[in-house]
Amino acid sequence: MFDWLQNFADWLIYSVFGISAKTHLGEVLNFFVNDTLKIAILLFLITILMGVVNSYFPVEKIRNYLSRHKMYGLEYLFASSFGVITPFCSCSSVPLFIGFVKGGIPLGITFTYLITAPLVNEVAIAVFAASFGFKVTAIYVATGIVLGILGGFTLGKFKLERHLTPWVQNIISNAETEEALEEEKLPLSHRFPAILKEAFNIVKGVSLYIVIGIAIGASMHGFLPTGFFEQYINKGQWYAVPLAVLVGVPMYSNAAGVIPVIQVLVAKGIPLGTAIAFMMGVIGLSLPEAMLLKKVMNMKLIAIYFGTISLFMVLSGYLFNILL
Repeated sequence: MFDWLQNFADWLIYSVFGISAKTHLGEVLNFFVNDTLKIAILLFLITILMGVVNSYFPVEKIRNYLSRHKMYGLEYLFASSFGVITPFCSCSSVPLFIGFVKGGIPLGITFTYLITAPLVNEVAIAVFAASFGFKVTAIYVATGIVLGILGGFTLGKFKLERHLTPWVQNIISNAETEEALEEEKLPLSHRFPAILKEAFNIVKGVSLYIVIGIAIGASMHGFLPTGFFEQYINKGQWYAVPLAVLVGVPMYSNAAGVIPVIQVLVAKGIPLGTAIAFMMGVIGLSLPEAMLLKKVMNMKLIAIYFGTISLFMVLSGYLFNILL
């Protein structure tokens, strides 16, 4: 779908600017151009999609149902399962996060989706199965779902809604206008201009964070030495797993891009659990995501979110090493 963006980045960096593809600078700039455009386009399209869904889908009924019925944790399972079937990275999940919060879905359930979506999706499952087999893939999928449920449930217990930014609070308050539109049963052709305008405003509002976050991720991607990870996480010490998560977070990639790298690391002797903890850090928590979340959460909430999920990633890495 986005091959044309890669071709454009190659043409711009290697042909127009004349920077060699074999240099670190060329690799960094190519990564930056490609991913900045890709995330901006995805954000815009997903925000439009969520605008249409919020206009027609009875989110209010779901919210009322979740608040009035005791589901014994099944609501977290539903949110986590929805995260599995949506092929979004950590950054492109943020507009859906805004849509859920805007629709009044409890924050803990929303966090469950935000955690699971980048970790486990159909693309990751296919690549993981091809690389490691179905047994490991099944454990990986189950771990991702459980991680999302536990993370969302834990964060939900903290009652963190007050840490959402005024920008999000304003979006939530403006949702009353959209509810009026729904009551009037206006056709999509009448609603779409407002949906398009809101999508543009959201992308515009987070554009600076996209650029800064991807610039940092691209720099890490291009300038870290090739043997960096093998040197520091290919050890049996207890701190190898938390260190793998720590060095993975500054990186940025999607599941399909990082799983082949994990296969190479495992082939070089890094324990599978340690490698998977690194992968979860890369695709589940990234600096570009943190920069985007800065627009919707204050720093305290981002720190709580990253800290909680990092802890569960470390525990998952240890679990993989024990089981496998």
